[in-house]
Amino acid sequence: MDMAADKRPSTASDRQTGSVPGLHPDSARPRTRPDEVPRVGLLARLSSQFGSRGLTRRGPVLDDAARRALLLHGLEGTATILGVHADEPAPEFWVRVQVEDRHGYETRVRQRAGAADREWMQPGDVVCCRVDPGDPDRVVLYLPAPEETSRTNITKILSDGRRARATVLAAAPVAADYTGRDDPVLRLDLELRAWDEPGPWRVRVVQPVPLSALELVDLGRRLDVAFFTVDRGESVAVDWAASRRD
Repeated sequence: MDMAADKRPSTASDRQTGSVPGLHPDSARPRTRPDEVPRVGLLARLSSQFGSRGLTRRGPVLDDAARRALLLHGLEGTATILGVHADEPAPEFWVRVQVEDRHGYETRVRQRAGAADREWMQPGDVVCCRVDPGDPDRVVLYLPAPEETSRTNITKILSDGRRARATVLAAAPVAADYTGRDDPVLRLDLELRAWDEPGPWRVRVVQPVPLSALELVDLGRRLDVAFFTVDRGESVAVDWAASRRD
């Protein structure tokens, strides 16, 4: 993902609403997936819960010309990394894409990414993306310029953040092709309360959950979390070790 070779994507004012030269001409609506999956026997059902759900393997990596066209003219959005299949030199990323005025959806993206970039493209990280308006599965991921980066490392939140108690409101698996070998990635809806905040607030976080902590995501369970500020979940991290001790 060498952005030096390509021009930086244009600003939001350059967004296109129709077909773009070099992009797929057909229109398509993004696929949506349920927000919530009941957690009855979650540990025993992980393989089926994390099934591919219709996500097919992506084709070849976009060539340089197609990538440049998408970066310059595609719809601007954000992508939450849900999982990474580390094929060299072009890993496959499972992502949840959000484009303004469209429903969020999940897809896979195969593209070249250097080791330095991949440090910032792990499950739970949010990166920028450009989407073909005629084919929502044609996506290019890229990191924002250093001065625009707002991603906060989970380890840093746990080490330096303020503390709060969270109640689990909903838990849903989001990573595709779960095999049981790695920690599953869950989308968690939580209600937070902190002693130095006037009232509770709700957040949504996407984080890997250790297999040994899956029992902690039952609805109504209490978790220990760290946070930097009251937001929608961007600066929130669950402290699984502390939650297990409670």
